Amino acid sequence: MAEITAKLVNELRELTQAGMMDCKKALVEAEGDMEKAKEILRKRGVAKAVKKSARATNEGIVASYIHSNSKVGVLIEVACESDFVAKNELFQEMVKDLTIQIASMAPQYVSREQVPAEVVEKEKSFYREEVANKPANIQDKIIEGKLEKFYSEICLVDQPFVKDDKIKINDLIKGVIAKLGENMVVRRFVRYQVGEEL
Repeated sequence: MAEITAKLVNELRELTQAGMMDCKKALVEAEGDMEKAKEILRKRGVAKAVKKSARATNEGIVASYIHSNSKVGVLIEVACESDFVAKNELFQEMVKDLTIQIASMAPQYVSREQVPAEVVEKEKSFYREEVANKPANIQDKIIEGKLEKFYSEICLVDQPFVKDDKIKINDLIKGVIAKLGENMVVRRFVRYQVGEEL
């Protein structure tokens, strides 16, 4: 086991923005392995984010983004628990990333819960036709897989992040929740594109 030095703890803190004691505990648990410690902190951060998700979000910001060609524009409302966090640079950077995500990837809904049931049912009926010649025991699995892909295209929080496609937008938000210690919610957004009907 590697010795857990202050230098090692500081290094992990710089990489993750987690608290000093959290970094030390993660390094002890990971027996000095930096990668394992980062993974432990990431999992704990997500667990903290899930606990915070029930807390009220009555503050936040409305932000806008106009693409450089002036043909695409986005307005978004992201809520948090306090005005202090709404003014935080990390929070504002995340909101800016979300506007760029919406401009680039054109999601239609914030989350899958907002997708109307008739839209989901219509997609499922297309998929049922596509898999009609497959064995009955695998049809449902194929349909579920196709539905997940559908959600990842039309729902903001299910989309891969344009700046790092290894993470989903939901994970990006949870990471900021873990760092800032407050619940955050994308309330709504609208995307305008020249020549496109609303």
